[in-house]
Amino acid sequence: MAHIVVDPVTRIEGHLRVEAEVDGGAVKEAWSSSTMFRGIELILRGRDPRDAWAFAQRICGVCTTVHAMASIRAVENAIGAVPPPNARLIRNLIMAAQNVHDHVVHFYHLHALDWVDIMSALDADPAKTSTLAQSISDWPLSSTSYFSEVRGRIARFVQRGQLGIFANGYWGHPAYRLPPEANLMAAAHYLEALDFQRRFIKIHAILGGKNPHPQSFLVGGIATPVDPDSQSALNMDTIAALDALVADGLSFVSRVYLPDVLAIASHYKDWASIGAGIGNYMAYGDYPLNDGANPQLLQPAGVIRSRDLTDIETVDRTKITEQIAHSWYDYSAGNDAALNPVNGETKPNYTGPKPPFQRLDVTQKYSWLKSPRYDGAAMEVGPLARMLVAYKAGGPARVKILIDKVLSTLGVGPEALFSTLGRIAARAVEAQVLVESMDGWVRDLAENMARRDYRVQDNSKWEPSSWPRDCFGAGFHEAPRGALGHWVHINNGSIVNYQCVVPSTWNAGPRDALGHPGPYEAALVGTPVAKPEQPLEILRTLHSFDPCMACGVHVVDATKRELARVRVM
Repeated sequence: MAHIVVDPVTRIEGHLRVEAEVDGGAVKEAWSSSTMFRGIELILRGRDPRDAWAFAQRICGVCTTVHAMASIRAVENAIGAVPPPNARLIRNLIMAAQNVHDHVVHFYHLHALDWVDIMSALDADPAKTSTLAQSISDWPLSSTSYFSEVRGRIARFVQRGQLGIFANGYWGHPAYRLPPEANLMAAAHYLEALDFQRRFIKIHAILGGKNPHPQSFLVGGIATPVDPDSQSALNMDTIAALDALVADGLSFVSRVYLPDVLAIASHYKDWASIGAGIGNYMAYGDYPLNDGANPQLLQPAGVIRSRDLTDIETVDRTKITEQIAHSWYDYSAGNDAALNPVNGETKPNYTGPKPPFQRLDVTQKYSWLKSPRYDGAAMEVGPLARMLVAYKAGGPARVKILIDKVLSTLGVGPEALFSTLGRIAARAVEAQVLVESMDGWVRDLAENMARRDYRVQDNSKWEPSSWPRDCFGAGFHEAPRGALGHWVHINNGSIVNYQCVVPSTWNAGPRDALGHPGPYEAALVGTPVAKPEQPLEILRTLHSFDPCMACGVHVVDATKRELARVRVM
């Protein structure tokens, strides 16, 4: 039996360590450890709740907007603020743009190299690559000369020894199966996606002032003014710009991203039975389609247990708890306690080995992530959870149409969704559904402007004097990586306690007090490993979750050492 340590897991946000026991060419057991400390929750204590989103948004430089949204919703829930329709539409557009952008970046720049052998692309015939590309899509950049130029660019990188991020790949690994032409096509689209994500995220600049970390969020609404008669507000010119950017996004997702996923997946169909893991899925639901206390949601909420798609449970958020039996924290009630985040605690207590170390003591505490549980059970969250719930809970009709198309194209049944490959397909389907929905939200915003409805904030709850003296709130959002929740306790106008339970905590958390594994740990069991010294297959399943340790934990140096000095020119 071989003991494999992957540390750090790269092509993710943050620091993740995974250890696995491999026997008979497959993973028998695995442990997931985040090696950074969470600190934002402590920083928020004593602050003005109206400012919390600006701090919370800095939890991550990739997820950016998602913590701002959950934070503002938590405060609004506590004080009773209700954003007007224009704020709802602008928020939906910002969140959807974040998800579409993130899914494209994840597939091409964080995950594709687990399936695509860049070096093999040098052996491709550009003419055959052109034929392949034109057989799956009408994307215009598909000529023989275009792919010849891309192959030449890659060759020049190799000749100059300037491979950059391609330098440390497991090129030539026996688990790679794409023919050279498919590798060249994917490499070309990898480069195109770099330019696409730069263009598409301009939506955040228009609606939020900048990216990352848009600055237009506001408790009770949004700070972006709406006025067709003002050049300093959203007007018909910006509506036209949004229309063009959404159309660009729809074109890339439907003509490049989704076809690429299907083309690559067709060579890895066995991965539709690998990486299923825990088998429980949860989605909070998101993207309100109307106003009020209980709006209809584009993405429905639900819980699925044991891969049973015939029974979608209603989410009861009081059943959410966090455990720390294997996490470097203490609870006042004892380390075997399970606390709902409304009463959650963040009391760090590192008891692990001094880095660098060879091996985790997994019988003790071994991660800075807590172990979230729903009604005592581990839950996988993310695009797959959302699409499974929508597929069976009467979500957008397009979800079922697109998922059935994916299953039909690959010649597999719905059970294939519970897998590493299923997570990849779900992201692409979700990107398609969201970018299509964005078109309608832009139109609705334009129609409100035409009716001279310029409201963007509920001002009635802005002053703390209008708030209850002591109140609690919870805010939820379906971030790119899954179900995100923020909980806040406000007393006399300031934050008494603040807790976040983020997607990567749900998915990457360690074993709980009963020894039950988290989703990463469970999903890796059974994963084939051809070469333990090059654990490409382990990365495939891990990356299919799109890990973000920065959301789960944060680096803090209590000695305040100077780590780097940057000179601004």
